Amino acid sequence: MKNYGVILLALLPALGALVSCSNQVKARKPVSYRFEHGRTALLKNGIAYAPRDAPLPVKRAIAAGNRLQGKPYKWGGGHGRHDDSGYDCSGTVSYVLREAGLLRGSMPSSGYFRYGKKGEGRWITLYIRKGHVFLTVAGLRLDTGGPGDRSGPRWKPETRQSVGHVMRHPPGL
Repeated sequence: MKNYGVILLALLPALGALVSCSNQVKARKPVSYRFEHGRTALLKNGIAYAPRDAPLPVKRAIAAGNRLQGKPYKWGGGHGRHDDSGYDCSGTVSYVLREAGLLRGSMPSSGYFRYGKKGEGRWITLYIRKGHVFLTVAGLRLDTGGPGDRSGPRWKPETRQSVGHVMRHPPGL
């Protein structure tokens, strides 16, 4: 009987994650970028520019994303070292949120199922699925790639399907 108790205790975190994911807000439409003056970031030559009236954490997040441009994809990158030679998807999101003052430490992609508030944010939205996370900041997607592409952290104006992702956002943003 003791063995069943140990097994049950070992399974509780996984069961809790399954339950907590079921009440998430699922993304239903593709993630698309369309510039809107004063509302979205401007992308020019691979560098993003925040809207003038964006909140300070949004401006800091965009500046952080700009610092990652050109870095390669590196599995585990951004977790052991804040300033790393490359970043994976969750290392990228962790770096940007830390630099914006919205996270302490770093998390794997599965950790973001419990980050912040559920649903789409006004300024920052995280898109999470098993094994991957990316975010939009002021309407512009920061992603380490798309299907079959692991180029590293880049601002991506191209549309990306979001089916299978849930949305979360930092409180107030």
